[in-house]
Amino acid sequence: MSKEEGVVPAHPEGEVQIARKQEAEPVNSLDTFAGKVHVKWAPEATVSSLGLMPFFIEFLKTSGLFDRWVEDCPLHYTSGNAPEKRDVLGTLVLSVLAGHWRYAHISAIRADGVNPGLLGMNGVASEDSVRRGMKAMDETASGQWMKKHLKASYGPLLQEPWILDVDTTVKPLYGHQQDAQVGYNPTKPGRPSHAYHSYFVASIRMVLDMEVQAGNQTAPLYAQPELWAFVDGLAERDRPTFMRGDSHWGAERAMVGAEERKLGYLFKLKQSANVKKLIGQIFRKEEWVEAGQHWQGREDVLQLSGWTKERRVVVLRRPMRSKPPAEAEPVGKKKSRRKAAKQLSLDLPELTYQGMQYEYAVLVTSLTDEVRTVAQHYRDRGDAENNFDELKNQWGWAGFTTHDRKRCQIMGRIIALVYNWWTIFMRLGIPDKHAEAITSRPLALHAIARQTRHGNQTTVEITSTHAKASQIAEILTKVSGFLNRIKMTAEQLTQGERWKLILSAAFRHFLGGKVIGSTGRLADAPG
Repeated sequence: MSKEEGVVPAHPEGEVQIARKQEAEPVNSLDTFAGKVHVKWAPEATVSSLGLMPFFIEFLKTSGLFDRWVEDCPLHYTSGNAPEKRDVLGTLVLSVLAGHWRYAHISAIRADGVNPGLLGMNGVASEDSVRRGMKAMDETASGQWMKKHLKASYGPLLQEPWILDVDTTVKPLYGHQQDAQVGYNPTKPGRPSHAYHSYFVASIRMVLDMEVQAGNQTAPLYAQPELWAFVDGLAERDRPTFMRGDSHWGAERAMVGAEERKLGYLFKLKQSANVKKLIGQIFRKEEWVEAGQHWQGREDVLQLSGWTKERRVVVLRRPMRSKPPAEAEPVGKKKSRRKAAKQLSLDLPELTYQGMQYEYAVLVTSLTDEVRTVAQHYRDRGDAENNFDELKNQWGWAGFTTHDRKRCQIMGRIIALVYNWWTIFMRLGIPDKHAEAITSRPLALHAIARQTRHGNQTTVEITSTHAKASQIAEILTKVSGFLNRIKMTAEQLTQGERWKLILSAAFRHFLGGKVIGSTGRLADAPG
């Protein structure tokens, strides 16, 4: 045998490589209750656990929201080895949508072989790259960038009458974070925290803006500079019908700020001595009117010692519910009942009238509506607490913590933006109600997707394990059809005009079927 013949391989090199790859794939035999099951590892398969996300990606592309957000991002790298900013921002969007609340959770989506490519990304960035990228952003520039795109997500909706809800929530902290201060913290007294001052469009749960401040700056006094800057930045036609807040906002400075801007307001008053005195004076008077949900109401005028003028107040009362003495309650429930009683009771004998004990609330307002309407307006304000519950417990507002406050601020606004996008997308398919993430993500996002490519055609095969898989498939198909019609029949429209049509379809129940900014009716919508 010649020397040349001795080095000729038995197989072409490519076949050898394929054979080795196949041999490297182990097959396990597992003993289950259904008998022996053969398990084969396929680490290079192009799959995703967020299998329904291509529908949401189509929504982002049709609206142009994601592209413009990435283009305007003030993130600039000098190193040639740095990731693309589209990869960093796309990773954050995927992470937030997946329900993560820590940067370390990003590792769970690193192997997603479907969605990063569909978002135009080269790949999922590491958690360290994401943290470093956010740290590299200038604080002022990042604030302007996020405010601009938050406003872009809801801007056209402000052309219709709307109500501004203002409130603050607390984010407990457990490390050595910047501005981690001990302040008002009802759930964990004495725990350092950050304060999230937030503004919402009432009824449709859209986030207008949010600001992260030190934990000892929960009072509305610290939120007002940013709030009034936001209101002053709105065109006259886009300003809210009125604003409303809880008892922390029932202070002279907040009311004067609203009055200077000719903005209506509705706040609750704290139980000060003069407020108690007013209650005592009018409690036995007649002419109380029905205020809904077993409440009675009566209006009056009041000027507290710190006020510059008299203002209209609405006093509400309701008979306190009593329970049989033999009925037993859990200890925690008893504590919450005692806490509520302290907030609602004056502990004065005059509150017992004709043998009936009453709970009460006092509202201060510049509105001229009747008592029943004012009372209902304030009851509706309670929906803001649902916003906080969803954003903190289902969208990560209580997480993604870093040592510096700047990144907490940026991440808080990014979460709010992705939340707005997802809210609009879900409203296109389910327009008659708000679908919280705890139900909407398993329904319209979680599924197994397998991507294959033959020639120049890419196919994504989706399998959902949800009990309502067939329903959501029909809904998402209709949403996709609507978006395609927007692209095909509205080619002459600008991107802004397209976005108005999308918002009009998403919030058609809120808008009564109107097209935003016109008297026309929306006929072509999914659902």
